[in-house]
Amino acid sequence: MQATGLLNNYLVDTNTWDEMYSNNAIRDQYKGVVEYLQQLNIDELNKKEDQAKRLFMSQGITFTVYSSGEGIEKIFPFDIIPRIITAAEWSYIEAGITQRLKALNLFLKDVYHEQFIIKDGVVPADMIYSCPHYLREMHHFTVPHDIYVHIAGIDLIRNNDGTFYILEDNLRTPSGVSYMLENREIIKRIFPDMLPRNNVRTVMEYPTILHKNLVSLSPRQTAHPTIVVLTPGIYNSAYFEHTTLARLMGVELVEGRDLLVDNHRVYMKTTTGLQQVDVIYRRVDDDFLDPSVFRKDSLLGVSGIVDVYRRGNVCGLWRRVGATGSHCLAHAPRDSTALGLAGCLEFDRPKVERSIPG
Repeated sequence: MQATGLLNNYLVDTNTWDEMYSNNAIRDQYKGVVEYLQQLNIDELNKKEDQAKRLFMSQGITFTVYSSGEGIEKIFPFDIIPRIITAAEWSYIEAGITQRLKALNLFLKDVYHEQFIIKDGVVPADMIYSCPHYLREMHHFTVPHDIYVHIAGIDLIRNNDGTFYILEDNLRTPSGVSYMLENREIIKRIFPDMLPRNNVRTVMEYPTILHKNLVSLSPRQTAHPTIVVLTPGIYNSAYFEHTTLARLMGVELVEGRDLLVDNHRVYMKTTTGLQQVDVIYRRVDDDFLDPSVFRKDSLLGVSGIVDVYRRGNVCGLWRRVGATGSHCLAHAPRDSTALGLAGCLEFDRPKVERSIPG
């Protein structure tokens, strides 16, 4: 299939991977999209793009960029030409990420307990203990179900030969999923027939899956545990995401001042009195979580909440070691991960960068 109309002047860089074109022809997965777009002229396409931008702004689908002490609201980057991942490609990505997260979870369990990876000389001790995200307060603490990575955001890039690589592992309650959900809704509005025609998988079940997982973490045996999303407040750059996830899951969005600790349990203040909280999906940084353990001047957290967690009376999605964990997998056998790293730094030679094949 050759391009016509809108795409007549489309330029393909031979040194990069082009998602839509191969050998000057449209890839099979893009044929339906191109046929749909060919029905529009350039003015209509520009109007669609302007409509999308207005929808993002009017619905508050923004994030805050702080510059010179001033907060600037920006809409999330949006391309009206969708990027298509085929079912085969997604199966490969899903298998690789699943395997990788299992390894990262085991790594976090190890560095907070037996530390075999340090004793065996795979990772230098200084690399762990100097990491600002390593919480000595949680050393030798057994987390529920041995799950250290409840939610992860994996950044992928594509090489010029089409191979997917992992750029970064974000394990500390990553942001961005709400924008994916809203992106899909905007696509539905500006191109209402495109998704059904191309048999695109839905993503709208994410809030249901997330809520189900949070329910399963409740320390109390109750059919309807109390779940809250803990946010730093309206000035946080990801506040839109906090509100969106709380709304879609049907749970309360709370700030630290909405919670208190009493008799080794966490309670939420409501108009009808105190309500015990079972699970906290928290979006507050470690340093500000509990002024009795971390920063004494924090007004965002709840004093005593770490002690409640240690006693097993509340389950929270806590942040732990940051980027350190992702690079330890570079030393695993080559066939142990389905996805390779885009590049990594040797632990003992920080200036030597090397790529890791999948």
